[in-house]
Amino acid sequence: MSRRRLKTTARGRARPTLRVLLGAVIAIGPGKADLLSAIAKTGSISAAAKRMGMSYRRAWLLVDTMNRCFRAPLVTAAAGGRRGGGARVTPQGMEILRRYRAMEARAISAIQPDLRAFTSRLRDHPRRPGG
Repeated sequence: MSRRRLKTTARGRARPTLRVLLGAVIAIGPGKADLLSAIAKTGSISAAAKRMGMSYRRAWLLVDTMNRCFRAPLVTAAAGGRRGGGARVTPQGMEILRRYRAMEARAISAIQPDLRAFTSRLRDHPRRPGG
């Protein structure tokens, strides 16, 4: 099951986000997809976390959630030590990432006319509560 939601960017423009839920748990969404991409590029959960401005613990918990949601792990990790450990996105993980990005692109394309009409009715920036 998936859900689309509008989010505002730093510039105040609305953009849709796609999350795939397994029960109440987000199996994959934009942040987890970005984390998978960063791990694939860096070969490290720690380096990927640093690149994304998040703690190693947060990144590890996101990886653990993804690995628990899918039948085969998306990321495998080797413990640190003399050789420094590392992580790798598995072939299953690369396939899930590719499919997620394709679904994301199709969803955005499908709602583009409505999104334009919707965003034309939004303020430039959200008002502060009570203001």
